[in-house]
Amino acid sequence: MTPTLPLFLLLLSLIGAQANLDVRTAAAMAAGLCKTRPTDIVFIIDSSRSVRPSEFEQVKVFLAKVIEGLDVGPNATRVGVVNYASRVKNEVSLKTYRTKAGLIKAVTKVEPLSTGTMTGLAIQFALNVAFSEGEGARVKSPDISKVAIIVTDGRPQDNVKDVAQRARDAGIEIFAIGVGRVDMSTLKQMASDSLDDHVDYVESYSVIEKLTKKFKEAFCACSNSATDVVFLIDGSKSVRPENFELVKKWINQIVDKLDVSESKAHVGLVQYSSSVRQEFPLGRFNNKKDLKDAVKKMAYMERGTMTGQALHYLTDNSFSAGQGARPGVAKVGIVFTDGRSQDYIGDAAKKAKDHGFKMYAVGVGNAVEDELKEIASEPTGEHYFYTADFKAMTQIAKKLQINICQEEDPCECDSLVKFQKKVEEALQALTKKLDSMSKRIALLENKIV
Repeated sequence: MTPTLPLFLLLLSLIGAQANLDVRTAAAMAAGLCKTRPTDIVFIIDSSRSVRPSEFEQVKVFLAKVIEGLDVGPNATRVGVVNYASRVKNEVSLKTYRTKAGLIKAVTKVEPLSTGTMTGLAIQFALNVAFSEGEGARVKSPDISKVAIIVTDGRPQDNVKDVAQRARDAGIEIFAIGVGRVDMSTLKQMASDSLDDHVDYVESYSVIEKLTKKFKEAFCACSNSATDVVFLIDGSKSVRPENFELVKKWINQIVDKLDVSESKAHVGLVQYSSSVRQEFPLGRFNNKKDLKDAVKKMAYMERGTMTGQALHYLTDNSFSAGQGARPGVAKVGIVFTDGRSQDYIGDAAKKAKDHGFKMYAVGVGNAVEDELKEIASEPTGEHYFYTADFKAMTQIAKKLQINICQEEDPCECDSLVKFQKKVEEALQALTKKLDSMSKRIALLENKIV
């Protein structure tokens, strides 16, 4: 009997160690799914006298919910809060809080200033102070985003246009949220391009929370977000030159949403009409500026609409290793057309999907919805889009989410993390019980010996 007791103790110890290891591994996996891009974010919130105390509380709830969806940490996302009215108060510095809990607690304690509306002064303060290295901002780098989110409900009492331009020139991406009787022209003067993505309006503070999901998605990046994206653009004569310019703006609106870099998103561009022309292959441009400049330079082909031929080209050439496609990386094709194809698309569309490419189909004007659905991946409702008017394409760009994450939504896995915490707590309690049992068995072993 004596030799079996140490073996039993060892077994208990191994079970406890393995259980803790499994939990740590699972928690690490969950954390990997919940990553957000490393970002310095500063909220600039209007607390002028027009914002009632109850409304200001709703703003704080909005801030807390956005923060809840971020990967907060010194090497991940840092958050600051600037409060303003006639004067500006730095409530939270980028360097102050390293955890969500600390940040959210600090946000709940912010009090309204209840005077005027010096929005320009607040932006200047953010530029000079809140985004300074002394306040915890990181050195300017392509890997670190700088973001200001302005929430206001009125007309500024000072100039915002020039100071907002200086902030944008300094590399700060500005989102402008207007509430109630806000001056919309002012929001547009402050916000970054494209305005459709950077200007938001809600009719009252009571519904500002509905913007939470947008900002969670805006800062979300999957841990495995390397992807190859190819745009397949109809340049037929029915599009017309002025609309072709709108198409190029639409492409760049989608590019703005991608994490373009050497290791993350690569983008290629193909134009077609009666023939197919590659504008640039995957991987040629590894930053958004050069990529968007190349899109702007694309010359309009005119002539026919050979969508089937273009789809074959996409499958056989654009996503080949010889044209820059990377092995083992998700492949996404975005097809735009404004009319019925002059050749058969069925085989080519099926071939693209059979190869595992995620296909989006976007149609305008005389585009045939049955053809769009044939091109689009399943579920088709999420992968094909149609509008009658080229000017409405910006709305499609907003809706089109190129999600190449794992099946779990990386920005909505709080429930998984909470579950892992509960499991870890339960295992910690179990470990204590096992320790107590081990001591009792050891005492029993000594008595037997």
